[in-house]
Amino acid sequence: MAKKATRIRIFKNAWFARFAKRENINDAVLRDAITKIEKGTVDADLGGHVLKQRIARFHQGKSGGYRTIILFQQGDKAFFVYGFAKQERGNIRKDELATFKQAAKHVLALSDEHIHSLLDKEGLTEITT
Repeated sequence: MAKKATRIRIFKNAWFARFAKRENINDAVLRDAITKIEKGTVDADLGGHVLKQRIARFHQGKSGGYRTIILFQQGDKAFFVYGFAKQERGNIRKDELATFKQAAKHVLALSDEHIHSLLDKEGLTEITT
């Protein structure tokens, strides 16, 4: 009997949701970024379940686009937590990376029940496209 593939759950925090809205980055683009990661196309694995993935600007290429920080657990959950335009900054700082790694330990261990409560109260949004 074939094993049914589980669909990874994808979320964005309140900060990232505002960023995506301001920059016109839709949920389909975010889901596509996660699909590429699941297939092995990762722009940068920063360690500790923290990935940096490029996203193209609308009708443009990735090189002048956006960089997103994703807390990622293969086959389980992905959280878009930060984004920036390449033209605005080159990369994240070491202290920011350390913070993202700590956050990854916490959020990737959350139970479905805890995530449900965060969806209701804390501005966490699930991407369902």
